[in-house]
Amino acid sequence: MTADSDDVLARDLAAAAGRRLLDRRARGGEPDLLRKAGDRLSHEFLVAELAARRPGDVVLSEEGADDPARLSARRVWIVDPLDGTREFGDAGRADWAVHVALWEAAGPDGTAGLTAGAVALPARDMVLSTVPGELDGTAGLRGREARIRIVLSRTRVPQLVWDISDLIDAELIPLGSAGAKVAAVVCGEADAYVHAGGFYEWDTAAPVAVARAAGLHASRIDGSRLAYNQPDVLMPDILVCQPPLAGPILQAIREVTNAP
Repeated sequence: MTADSDDVLARDLAAAAGRRLLDRRARGGEPDLLRKAGDRLSHEFLVAELAARRPGDVVLSEEGADDPARLSARRVWIVDPLDGTREFGDAGRADWAVHVALWEAAGPDGTAGLTAGAVALPARDMVLSTVPGELDGTAGLRGREARIRIVLSRTRVPQLVWDISDLIDAELIPLGSAGAKVAAVVCGEADAYVHAGGFYEWDTAAPVAVARAAGLHASRIDGSRLAYNQPDVLMPDILVCQPPLAGPILQAIREVTNAP
């Protein structure tokens, strides 16, 4: 692996954008203006760096205009310059993140999918990435409390999650950024992340790349595969969890939704 591999680039760019966001946050300001400044600062940095270091690639960013060329591109970087913008503007909160992921039309196995990614949690001085070896030992079976711990949105909690919680007696843990939620599962602070309220590709691309690199299960809530670089970047739902819990949680979802 060279120092300029896609995995390393994703990690280094997420970390560098995070440092810039920390510096901007430290200067303070009215919360809404701070949030807007953070979005713009990180977006401009990531787009400029990718243009310089991967000039043949397309970028899909939450803060940028959609480029129609991405649908025929072989390589597309999917970035969320500041995931958890609300939390970034709230003093003291650490559940915000920078997402950088790469989708390729033909990955190592010959099929389209995510091939590199990183989630930076700057306020926690943490970067989780797909760089080989960096996530060894972070995921898998762990000792845990008797109750399954599910992370969920702080502000948009779908009824599905409440219903699952009642059925399997799960403990619910609210967090901000999707990256922070998946990081909680990767690091053993939670067992699963379930969301069915809809979001976008940039919300989950890097977290899913990292989750898979850590050996976690990641799918739609009906168990089907997650697809990226689609014509419509809206994503309906997601399940990320420890592999032994995928079956029980998917079964609980089927029961509460009356799915076959």
